Amino acid sequence: MQVPLAALTEPLRATLVGSDATIERVITDSRLARPGDLFVPLVAERDGHDFIGAALAAGATAALSERSADNLGLGLAARLLLVAHTGAALNDLAGFARARMSGSVIGVTGSVGKTTVKDLMAGVLATKLVTSASERSFNNEIGVPLTLCNAPDDVEALVVEMGARGPGHIAALCELAHPRVGVVTVVAGAHLELFGDLAGVAVAKGELIEALPADGTAVLNADDPFVAAMAARSAAPVLTFGRAAGDVRAGDIALGDDLRASFLLTSPWGSASVHLAIAGEHHVTNALAAAAVALDAGISVESVAEALGAATISPWRMEVVTTPGGATLINDAYNANPTSMSAALTALGALPARRRVAVLGEMAELGADAEALHHEMVSQARSLGIEVVAVGTDAYGIAEVPPADAAAVLSSLGEGEAALVKGSRVAGLEQLVSWVVGG
Repeated sequence: MQVPLAALTEPLRATLVGSDATIERVITDSRLARPGDLFVPLVAERDGHDFIGAALAAGATAALSERSADNLGLGLAARLLLVAHTGAALNDLAGFARARMSGSVIGVTGSVGKTTVKDLMAGVLATKLVTSASERSFNNEIGVPLTLCNAPDDVEALVVEMGARGPGHIAALCELAHPRVGVVTVVAGAHLELFGDLAGVAVAKGELIEALPADGTAVLNADDPFVAAMAARSAAPVLTFGRAAGDVRAGDIALGDDLRASFLLTSPWGSASVHLAIAGEHHVTNALAAAAVALDAGISVESVAEALGAATISPWRMEVVTTPGGATLINDAYNANPTSMSAALTALGALPARRRVAVLGEMAELGADAEALHHEMVSQARSLGIEVVAVGTDAYGIAEVPPADAAAVLSSLGEGEAALVKGSRVAGLEQLVSWVVGG
């Protein structure tokens, strides 16, 4: 979004201090500041106003502020938009940006796979349309406004990831984003402490489908009963995807030694062979979701198949690397819940290796069933001939080890051996991978 500061005074109910200038990007992290940026200081555990000076010194063009330049200790040259509340102003700014768009917003949610679907979808849509998408997992009340604000003015397809940590969260994000297309991946046991049970998760995720206009499209996973049932909540036409059922399906699925899946994509728009660029058979379903949106947008099935064969995803998700010792290491450390953990263990079990080790961190926010769910993962691992090393948690019912010991186990693996590193975000196990792979 390129816009003069003066044009923002009315929608943000703001007062411009200093000369007018054009901003091109909105940021909330002063460390990222560069010319053309509008820095938005949010007030949470730390008060972002304390970093306005640093952002401007680093080159930011202007900053929102609830305080005057004098109060902030800034000079007369400081360029500020004075507002009553910076958090509310960020939402107003996102609404202003959304109103300027003529392209479609595609919302993506689900307990598992939403970031991967977002990445794959953006990669496919970008072959034919001016496309923008949420960075990394920018899917909350801060990330979604930033995604809207930072989309290019000529965007034709904006893919917005939407997360929920409670009922009403996705509905609030939809009020900002006004999606025309909504995709729901899976309803699974993530954040059960907050939702209570799977039915509660389904209610929250389905808020995206309820927000769609009648001329939009609801894209639903036909293999997941909770997701498929959301069709009844949609005023928009429904397009389904799935491996076992759906309008957009996968047949003849095969998995290579590199864990990359191949399949025959079948749809009402025709069929084509796909060879994914990313590892893990479970990503076939994610690819089908992305394909369904792209086909609905008018992209040919041949172009979709070709793009899926080149599309990549965000870091620390089923990254297959080789350790200095020659072992194959699956870095899936970004996050974990029982569904994604089970899929990752299955992927490790499919690798041709004489020894397989899973280095696992905690699966957080699972509620009352947390112990049983962790133990289930150990049982699955053992059934696949996988050794389990638990890092920083005794939830798996086995002795936990410190990160240094886990790193030693991984470093000891050699050619013909394989490992998985996975845990919830709080475990931060990507650092472990960095130690081992980076030496």
